[in-house]
Amino acid sequence: MTKAEKVNFTIETLQALYPTIPVPLDHKDPYTLLIAVLLSAQSTDVRVNKITPLLFAKADNPYDMVKMTADEIREIIKPVGLSPMKSKGIYGLSKILIEKYDGQVPKEIELLEQLPAVGHKTASVVVSQAFGIPAFPVDTHIHRLMYRWGFSNGKNVVQTERDAKRLFPKEIWNDLHLQIIWYGREYSPARGWNLEKDIITKTIGRKPVLQAYYKTKNPNS
Repeated sequence: MTKAEKVNFTIETLQALYPTIPVPLDHKDPYTLLIAVLLSAQSTDVRVNKITPLLFAKADNPYDMVKMTADEIREIIKPVGLSPMKSKGIYGLSKILIEKYDGQVPKEIELLEQLPAVGHKTASVVVSQAFGIPAFPVDTHIHRLMYRWGFSNGKNVVQTERDAKRLFPKEIWNDLHLQIIWYGREYSPARGWNLEKDIITKTIGRKPVLQAYYKTKNPNS
């Protein structure tokens, strides 16, 4: 298979598996999405989705959020981890949104990245899912699969994002990055990986990855 054929096979398989794509984090507008994505750093979407209703019941907009202190925010979000940094970030960015943007979340990645505790991946998720602007946020699943599939060398997420944007058509980035995340969770996880269920890696996977997999399954062969 050529690289182009592998890319097409991947896109077609993902579209067949995920014709409608659930968004992993519960939210109702750009602000609640921004907060949910920020909270999801080094945590799970399931855990975040349990905490955000408690937080948003008290404050689902920046004006209400700054009525609480960072410590009060921290008490609510403790279960998601990294709560000291995240609570300061939530309070700080809410204050800036009020002062600079009339309480609205900006649509530009560069402006989002200037907010406290908002990195490139968080900003990319917000512009793609809240505003429909093409972006390709790379999480651990995408980073892992782009390497397994031979689409990126796996050195770092910056390189993986660059390679993904080069390989895949811009108009499908927003759907595709979510499809890859769901696929990674269901069929190609880091642990407990069963290659027989992982049709994409089994078909187009990087040779050393496949060899290493079979070696662990059949150490004596």
